[in-house]
Amino acid sequence: MDFLKSGWKSVVGSQDGQSQPSVAETIEKLIERVQTSTLLEDRRDACRALKSLSRTYRLEVGAQGMETLINVLETDKNDSEIISYVLDTLNSIISGPIEDPIDYIEGSPNEKSEDLGQQFTEIFAKRKENVSLLIDLLEEFDFKVRWPALRLLMGLLRNKLRDLQERILANPMGISRLMDLLSDSREIIRNDAIILFVHLTRGNSNIQKIVAFENAFDKLFEIIAGEGYSDGGVVVEDCLIVFQNLLKNNTSNQNFFKEGSYIQRLLPFIDITNDTQWPTQKSTNVLFLLQVIRTLVSPRNPLQVTNSCQKVMHQCGVLEKLCAILLTSGVPAEILTETISTVAEVIRGNHHNQEYFSNVTAPSNPPKSVIVILLMSMVNEKQPFDLRCAVLYCFQCFLHKNEFGQAQIIQTLLPNSTDASGLTGQLLCGGLFSADPFSSWLAATALSHALVDNETQKEQLLRVQLSTDSNIGPVSLLQQCCTMLQQSAKLQTRIGLLMLLCHWLSNCSFAVTNFLNIPTNIPYLTSQAGLAESDDLEIVVQGLCAFVLGLCVHFNDDSIPSFTREDLCNLIIKRIGVETFLDKISSISKSEKYSLASQRPQLRYSRVDDVVFDYEFCRLFKSLEGAIIKAVQNKPDLTNGPESNMSAEQHRLLVQYKEVIRDQDQQLTSLRSELEKLRENFEKVNAELKEQSDTCQQLRDQNALLKAQKSSSSLPSMMSDEANISRIQDLKRENESLTKQVRNLQIELARYKSSSPPVPETKINIGDDEEDDSSSVNSVKKLSEEIEALKSELEKEREAKLAISAELDTATKEQEELLDLLSDQQLKATKYRKRLKELGEKLDDDGFDDDDEDIEATENLNELLNK
Repeated sequence: MDFLKSGWKSVVGSQDGQSQPSVAETIEKLIERVQTSTLLEDRRDACRALKSLSRTYRLEVGAQGMETLINVLETDKNDSEIISYVLDTLNSIISGPIEDPIDYIEGSPNEKSEDLGQQFTEIFAKRKENVSLLIDLLEEFDFKVRWPALRLLMGLLRNKLRDLQERILANPMGISRLMDLLSDSREIIRNDAIILFVHLTRGNSNIQKIVAFENAFDKLFEIIAGEGYSDGGVVVEDCLIVFQNLLKNNTSNQNFFKEGSYIQRLLPFIDITNDTQWPTQKSTNVLFLLQVIRTLVSPRNPLQVTNSCQKVMHQCGVLEKLCAILLTSGVPAEILTETISTVAEVIRGNHHNQEYFSNVTAPSNPPKSVIVILLMSMVNEKQPFDLRCAVLYCFQCFLHKNEFGQAQIIQTLLPNSTDASGLTGQLLCGGLFSADPFSSWLAATALSHALVDNETQKEQLLRVQLSTDSNIGPVSLLQQCCTMLQQSAKLQTRIGLLMLLCHWLSNCSFAVTNFLNIPTNIPYLTSQAGLAESDDLEIVVQGLCAFVLGLCVHFNDDSIPSFTREDLCNLIIKRIGVETFLDKISSISKSEKYSLASQRPQLRYSRVDDVVFDYEFCRLFKSLEGAIIKAVQNKPDLTNGPESNMSAEQHRLLVQYKEVIRDQDQQLTSLRSELEKLRENFEKVNAELKEQSDTCQQLRDQNALLKAQKSSSSLPSMMSDEANISRIQDLKRENESLTKQVRNLQIELARYKSSSPPVPETKINIGDDEEDDSSSVNSVKKLSEEIEALKSELEKEREAKLAISAELDTATKEQEELLDLLSDQQLKATKYRKRLKELGEKLDDDGFDDDDEDIEATENLNELLNK
């Protein structure tokens, strides 16, 4: 204690005015005392002083004493008090003097402090033994050891996540011991352990899988239930963040969550329809729950996983509960917005869920469809921006791969509509021609989703008639859209209408014919596409006009004499210029707004002015851009080249022949890719066969050794034989698995061989095209020969595998014979020992069990042989 007092005097100064050692010198003396003192009490006092100094002099203590403190954790691990001092000191060094464990996640606002912590963390984690030592300390139940050790590990994870994840994975018991913390009866340790898993499970699929299979979902659900589900505190939020980390982009955990019936356990969380109070924490908990659900049905997941989760959510009632939230009054706007997006992804591309959603009605008089209610919110200018975008996403997901739903929407626009609500079509048309440009954009985009990949509905939409003026007869919807496009000065409105026209005209010659019959359309498009560049949105409008004009060329059936393909191409050359036209089209894909919209189906914009493109339009543009450029560049009336002397029939055959060659090239590329995969699989199988052969040889050597030692074998050797039998059985299972892999590879080879495209026999004297065709045929033959050679190699490997299998069977039989001999020997020994005891002979029992134990061991051995 005198040393401690003198140490403090050296820090705060002495009252007698004499010079005192500096802080660095005091810390150095304390560290030396920890290193050299033989008394535990002295080392403990020195560590206590370092703990106090580390709060103020973090850099000095860490730079001089890091290694010494780690050594104390190893040498004095049986003394909980000194370990507690050391852990607190290391916490101050790694994370700074932070008392609240939540700050370890949120981070310190002092960037210099963070950099210092990262440097010390790198020093600590450089030796993997240090992290293992810390994990071992977590096994100690003493609060003053377990809690600071947990906090220290949290600080290390915060500073160097990837390094610590690797160190924890390298420890065989690392994650298991961390999982035990979730069962700690002390809430502060349990809650901090949840926060630790928030960090630990980020971005590492291996850790995510191990944590999931260590029963994390059950433990976290128990905690959530104990906290009161959505009414719980921040602990529930942390548990849901861990859920989200475990499930996001992890197909294995998503399947495990679904198959473990954990989706059904979310139901009590969603039962909030009667709630009138929405505290901030409750709203946060529900938001994170909805994000967990969306993680399971995200469009980015594999289709099979998403569909299976969607099916379970419909069957267990999750979808029903979510729809009930949509129709509940008093729900906060942010909760309603996220619920709409969640429902959207639960029904996206799933016909049964889409049908259920279309039949959901509000309990009003008369009843209103939930779709009508959502569309009313979408075209209402007073609704929040995020909410309106979410409704559009939900409407898009409802129509995604849903031809019946698309027909339902278009049917409400037709004159003979029998729609009970009678509002869907009115809402879309009302929003389409709204004075609000964003409402117009939303309605145009929503209507375009009813036309995606559906030529029938594109033709049906041409029948829609509108009465815009009582003095003028009804006009078609197409005519009204074109009129508004040409008269509107609002860029967002024009962009929405142009994207609608792009969907409408694509792959529908009948719609193109109707569009060309409106005399003002082509002059408007050419004038817009030929304008000089201005601001970003004007460039987008000009590019869209050029794209619509290109659609009129590509899908033109030449039924209108004044606007045939040739006429439109000549018009582009004279009025716009081919280079200018192509630049206008390419400006669309160069736009930053296009890049953002093409990344995901849901709109992710922060304000109204940022809304330009829609995901489905980006997909359409990407699929047709090349075809339109080719249609405009390649005019049919070539004056030079070999095609100029061909008849119409020859030209048609030439085009068909080129298409066949192009398909062959694509299939050749695909087959080459598959061949590379087969080669990789072949090398893998070959390596496994070699490894199995080596294992078989080792087993034969072991059998020879056992035969040589059978006269002196005892029960322990029998147990070794039992292990060998188990190993043989494992090898058999591996052998069977390998056989299946070889068989599957043979099936794939046969399938790829049979799917090789036939070479067409049609030949036309077209110069270089014959050379291309001959090259394609030779490539196919060469690829077939490579596949045949690979198949022959696989047959040889299969024969080698069969030979190895026969050797394994022989080794197994030899092993069984040896075990029979050992069993007989043991039975005889037991019989002789029993007889000698009956005759009164005193035996030395060292190394032997009693008679009953010998008999029991023999019986166990017989059972093993029978198996």
